[in-house]
Amino acid sequence: MRKTYKYKLFPTGKQRKALRFSLDACRWVYNKTLEARKNAWEKRKASLSLYDTSKFIPQWKEENPNLSNAFSQCLQNAQQRVDLALKAFFRRVKAGEKPGYPRFRSFDRYDSFTFPQFGFEMTGNGLKISKIGTIKIKLHRKLLGEIKTCTIQRSSTDKWYACFSCEVKPKPLRKVKKVVGIDMGLESFATLSTGEKIENPRFFKTDEAKLKKVQSKLSKAEKETPNRKKQRNKVSRLHEKIGNRRKDFAHKLSRQFVNKYQVIAFEKLNIKEMRENGFKGIRKSIGDVAWNQFIQFTTYKAEGAGRTVVFVDPHNTSKMCSRCGQLVEKKLSDRTHSCSCGLVLDRDHNASLNILRLGMESLALA
Repeated sequence: MRKTYKYKLFPTGKQRKALRFSLDACRWVYNKTLEARKNAWEKRKASLSLYDTSKFIPQWKEENPNLSNAFSQCLQNAQQRVDLALKAFFRRVKAGEKPGYPRFRSFDRYDSFTFPQFGFEMTGNGLKISKIGTIKIKLHRKLLGEIKTCTIQRSSTDKWYACFSCEVKPKPLRKVKKVVGIDMGLESFATLSTGEKIENPRFFKTDEAKLKKVQSKLSKAEKETPNRKKQRNKVSRLHEKIGNRRKDFAHKLSRQFVNKYQVIAFEKLNIKEMRENGFKGIRKSIGDVAWNQFIQFTTYKAEGAGRTVVFVDPHNTSKMCSRCGQLVEKKLSDRTHSCSCGLVLDRDHNASLNILRLGMESLALA
């Protein structure tokens, strides 16, 4: 299985400048490749492949000497990103979804470059990167497995990270008999089939007033001035802080569940559609709670630990009585499930019991 290890880099001022040059060279190739493929179709109805566009790089290097600032395979990877983005676009068109044609990337919308095979090496005193040199790296945990790719990433606050995608062998945990169904919510982050509720930390809401204050100062600052740049950095740092707290919460909670339960059942939620169709307050709350991030973390941790994550159809999980199967109509404001069979319990607890039952049934049929 693939696992990604992320470590913070501590480049010198000169190395930071070289990293920016490499990143900008890759961004230039990305935009140039997208332009070439777009023009080929619009003007000649010709479809260029990844192989076709790879032939342009030598010519572009003559046109733009700055491309020598980046490792050749990093430039090729930028073209692969365009190819993947266009394939995803055509897949969405075919599926009848909102397609969203790939966009050209500005400086602040292109934040990483990847070494697919070569051009990087772990040394005794840091990470040696082609065109950059040896950068100090903080290995806060052991790097395991066979390294397949190395991605150098810049955050919105101008911090730099190395992300290693490694092929690792799963390390299954000892099997346990406990299973759980999880109902994701807004009032409570999650309600378990055991009856336990996980409180919603509401990370964004906690710092919303502070964020509004710094965003207000940003909007009032004059464009292209040092003050505007300063305020923009403050906004970015605050968003980064909120995101880091949210990610830390999801990592720790998902690890607890994977360690404790053999089977974990979730509803198969279309979170993107829920955010698009909900009103403003709901959209903001769904974004803040970050269900998808938590589910993704739980899924990949379960894969490595020999646990099973199963997804069930969410249709009627809130209405169906977990004891007798009867559908009980409820308003969104009704927080208690009360059935004619005599079962009375928390609405979300009832849903989590249905999720668990459906999950176990699907595994039995598999």
